[in-house]
Amino acid sequence: MAATGIATNVLSETEHSRQLRRAVVASTIGTVIEAYDFLLYVLVAPLVFAHLYFPASDPLVGTLQAFGIYAVGFVARPVGAALFGHYGDRIGRKTTLIATLLLTGLSTFAVGFVPGYESIGIWGAVILTTVRFIQGLGIGGEWGGATLMAMEWARTDAHRGFITAWPQWGGPAGLFFANLAVLAFSAISGDQFLSWGWRVPFWLSIVMVGIGLYIRLGILETPVFARILEARRIERTPVIEVIKRQPKQIILTALARMAEQGPFYVYAAFLFTYGTTVLHSSRDLLLSALLTATALSAVTIPLSGYLSDRIGRKRMYLIGAVTTGVFAFGHDGGVRLYLFHDDEHRDPGLDLPRRRAVLHPARHDVRPASSVDRRMLHPAAAL
Repeated sequence: MAATGIATNVLSETEHSRQLRRAVVASTIGTVIEAYDFLLYVLVAPLVFAHLYFPASDPLVGTLQAFGIYAVGFVARPVGAALFGHYGDRIGRKTTLIATLLLTGLSTFAVGFVPGYESIGIWGAVILTTVRFIQGLGIGGEWGGATLMAMEWARTDAHRGFITAWPQWGGPAGLFFANLAVLAFSAISGDQFLSWGWRVPFWLSIVMVGIGLYIRLGILETPVFARILEARRIERTPVIEVIKRQPKQIILTALARMAEQGPFYVYAAFLFTYGTTVLHSSRDLLLSALLTATALSAVTIPLSGYLSDRIGRKRMYLIGAVTTGVFAFGHDGGVRLYLFHDDEHRDPGLDLPRRRAVLHPARHDVRPASSVDRRMLHPAAAL
């Protein structure tokens, strides 16, 4: 029972409820921190990295190069999902989540120290790419593990959607704090933002990692993994086994999540490049717009999770999918309004992210893995 610390199957009802709350809090705070770490890059990349690491490039090319480094994190995420999904089913959810927290947080902290092109030439971009890949590995293992940590402490399916919505709540919350940090140090540093102001939000990550580590060290292993450990039913190669046994579920869920995450990163990433280069909006205005969107998402995500417990996961997900698809046409109209009314661009700029905040989380509450063998839940969820 070394991996669990206590026999979770003999916990009293009161103690089980307490552990459920601690697991939800630990999972949520962890995803807040890791979303902060991962999404901080997307805020800073179009504002800083093209100038700092690719000064010799055309502005458009430099922006594409900065986003190319950003894409490296997404290449690493499925690798991290497979890696930490494997160990999550071998050594436990708790240990794996501590590892993903440290990996992501320390790599984010390191970004703040990467010198620019003027100091070490192209090696600055090379180091940034390497650190970004490491960060992507950690994020790849975080989402599935955090969701399982909360879900596996639930005794029944009655409130599982609401419970697992809280780790998803960490996404917009992390983006909110990342926006807040960039906005604050943009105001504090002023003209020195490109010099040192952008680095401070990355350095602050180390404080958040300390908080997250303290909380995660205090939780128990989940009852599901404890029972698997007691029965000595640990799979030798859980990732390979789940791909062999449930390929359809993995592919369909991954494609569904792609349709959910695609629009999110259009708003979170493309908005800054388009707003600053085409519309010539200030970075503070765009950061404030996204700040508003994330605040609304903090309400709609747990609400969507609650509704999924009442009307079903599939129906809730389809509602979000349809409304997001319909909104794409309204989004196009909003962009045109920007183009033809430069003097009145502020309201559309604030309106687009706000509407995203209401529609996107309807598909971001939970993608249950109830049909997957419990010995292979972690890699299934991560993949």
